[in-house]
Amino acid sequence: KSLETQAAPLLRVIPLGGLGEIGKNMLVLEADNNLLIIDAGLMFPTSEMHGIDIVIPDASYVIDRLTQVRGVILTHGHEDHIGALSYFVEQGLRAPVYATALTQGLLEVKLREQKLLGEADLHTVTADDVVELAPFTVEFFHTTHSFPDSVGVSVLTPAGRVVHTSDYRFDPTPVDGRPTEEEKLRKWGDEGVLLLLADSTNAERRGSTDSEATLEATLDTVMAEAPGRVLLATFASNLGRVQQVINVARRHGRRVGMVGRSMVNNVRIAIKLGYLDIKEEELLTAGEMESLPGHEVVIVATGSQGEPTSAMVRMSMGDHRQLVLREGDTVVLSATPIPGNEELFNRTVDNLFRQGANVLYHELGNVHVSGHGGQEDYLRMFNLTRPQYFIPVHGEYRHLVLHARLAQQWGLPAAHVFILEDGDTVEFGRFSSEETIEARHGEKIEAGHVYVDGLGVGDIGNVVLRDRRQLSQEGFIVCIVAVDEYDGEIIYGPEIISRGFVYMREQEDLIRRAQEAVSKLIKKKVPATVLENKIKDALGNFAAREIGRRPMVLPLVIEM
Repeated sequence: KSLETQAAPLLRVIPLGGLGEIGKNMLVLEADNNLLIIDAGLMFPTSEMHGIDIVIPDASYVIDRLTQVRGVILTHGHEDHIGALSYFVEQGLRAPVYATALTQGLLEVKLREQKLLGEADLHTVTADDVVELAPFTVEFFHTTHSFPDSVGVSVLTPAGRVVHTSDYRFDPTPVDGRPTEEEKLRKWGDEGVLLLLADSTNAERRGSTDSEATLEATLDTVMAEAPGRVLLATFASNLGRVQQVINVARRHGRRVGMVGRSMVNNVRIAIKLGYLDIKEEELLTAGEMESLPGHEVVIVATGSQGEPTSAMVRMSMGDHRQLVLREGDTVVLSATPIPGNEELFNRTVDNLFRQGANVLYHELGNVHVSGHGGQEDYLRMFNLTRPQYFIPVHGEYRHLVLHARLAQQWGLPAAHVFILEDGDTVEFGRFSSEETIEARHGEKIEAGHVYVDGLGVGDIGNVVLRDRRQLSQEGFIVCIVAVDEYDGEIIYGPEIISRGFVYMREQEDLIRRAQEAVSKLIKKKVPATVLENKIKDALGNFAAREIGRRPMVLPLVIEM
């Protein structure tokens, strides 16, 4: 066959989320018009996304090709890897979903809440399984992460082997006693890895991530020295951290209780599936958390990021229904604030101090260990897999660039390293030689944010967000005027209503002059729409001139 007839790609790599951002991780591999999805996560909104609840990937490329989807692989149960899947099931995704038992358990809760559990085709896998989804063969390797039973994936494709690490680190002393499976990675490296896709979250961090054992030493000291209750806030899905707390609490004669709906649900599922070494009846009730002597109590709660409705934030404000912070309590915020969350985090710390608690957080000690590796871990992954090509994933743009530079320092040619963002694609095939698989940039596809606000999915766009941003910054003015439909004379108004612009009772003179500015416009009969546009321009210019603000102006002209 001529090279011309072989020029079609054997494999396309299509990132739909998680590149150039933290969260909403989703990747698609395409071969012979067959699609394999790896993860389908969500992202929490930034401060500029006013009113938005969550953000999910724009999966139009997949939704338009549902019959071509051979399967969905979920690497672990964190929201940024599974949180969007239920929305895609709602849109018709029926391909089989493969996940480890705990990940599947958490996914079932989400699907059940949205009345979609009966629509999903769920399959439980272990790190030792092999799944045939022609033309893909999927293998797994256990990874050390802040979620028990996390896995990375190796996919045999028509172009060669693709290894996707998902979130990982190398830890010689992990909580569950199961380190990242290096032997599998080394074996695949010996056999030949075409492409490595690897987590870039900690590309700025030199060295390796500390072992979980270092945090356990900190918890030991805290529980030994705390005169009263110990309260620890962490992510509800960080079940490895929960097990550490349980282990240390036992050594110090303390019992453990859980607070926060998502924490309680996740722990209950983890106990049921055997991922936590504790019985449900051993957990403290809310009443026991309040009534037992403080030195016998440990409480694990949600709210490590200062989330407004979380249990720890409610306690910090003194309005939790069941628990009240008191003098002698020690609070450990076992997390570092996500970029953009610093204000909420700091406010929570201040409020906890106001309640009289002794607060430990990342600035004061070793209270958190990242679930992601550092630069030394990344180099170790290169040494194990020895890929021909590399695409950094899971990170903001600077993380991807720094990880790409590290790959080149390791020895990969610059032409074999691709820095992508959501929607960029890379194709692999025999483009110039019948013997050699090569890579090239492919056609960019539509990918971006889909905003979820209440029950609405995708009905909020950039224009609405821009309006919300303007309303939050400058407020609005409503101008109501009724005119005679025959001669255009004013029958009523103009009446001006303001919210978030000025306090009307204290700015009566300003409002009167704004009314006069509108009255001067109405001199002869013009169509209502033309008059509304004139009022909008006039009041906008008036506000900018008089007070230096640009409120949203909403004119309403009524013809009577």
